[in-house]
Amino acid sequence: MVMGDLMLNLKAVYARAYVRLKGLLREPHWSIAEVTIPLLSLSAYVYMYTMLGAPSEYMAFVVVGGAMLAFWSNVLWGMSAQLYWEKETGTLTYYLLAPASRMAILLGMAAGGALNTTLRSLSILMVGTLLFPVEYNIVEPVALLIVFLLTVTALYGMGMLFASLFLLYGREATHIADLLQEPIYLFSGIYYPVLSNQILPYAVRLVASIIPLTFGIDAIRLLLIMGKGMGDIMLHIVGLSLLIIVLIPLAYIALRRMEDTSKRHGRLTLRWQ
Repeated sequence: MVMGDLMLNLKAVYARAYVRLKGLLREPHWSIAEVTIPLLSLSAYVYMYTMLGAPSEYMAFVVVGGAMLAFWSNVLWGMSAQLYWEKETGTLTYYLLAPASRMAILLGMAAGGALNTTLRSLSILMVGTLLFPVEYNIVEPVALLIVFLLTVTALYGMGMLFASLFLLYGREATHIADLLQEPIYLFSGIYYPVLSNQILPYAVRLVASIIPLTFGIDAIRLLLIMGKGMGDIMLHIVGLSLLIIVLIPLAYIALRRMEDTSKRHGRLTLRWQ
């Protein structure tokens, strides 16, 4: 029985991931816009740093941040808002009636979205590297891979948590996401380092550290651009690991709360009491 449930949930993970990857191949022209638009944004910051005479590594900071921005966009709209969109299109009922775990369905969405977005992020990184005078100094590629995997896991753990919250709060959550999008760009340091400098006040950096993207981008920049090693990013690894430990159980609790609310009240937009 346990093995049967496991196989069923693994099939659900594969099915939801397959849809995300198949969509990328079915509409390849979408990838052109998804790569070009972030490049336009990061180009503005690169030219600004060039005009101000900033050190050359700041251009690399911008390119890396622009590449990682693709993950936040996918987590926010391709993961967090997914169940709400399924409700709007009338397919959410099938998810709730499916014998598979809802966590398996969300995990499949996260896995497919992560693979899809990784390809897009690498494309942005490669094109940005070709367009601008960017230099990298990788000393420990294994550490870079570990940090990247931890960052993606923490980000999609947050996306799984937000998926239930978006569904419960409906359009209000979508408006809040729109409102917080630019502050997230500021606190996570998409176009400049946050944790590795003393420009922002300590309290602001402390608040920013609850965002997985902040730890992830800062650690990736240190490893990819500044030539640092594993010992220099242990704080980042601990922070990302703690976020994973906290976010994924919270995602499970929020999902169960969402299901209980739907069963008791027959609707999914009720505020929590």
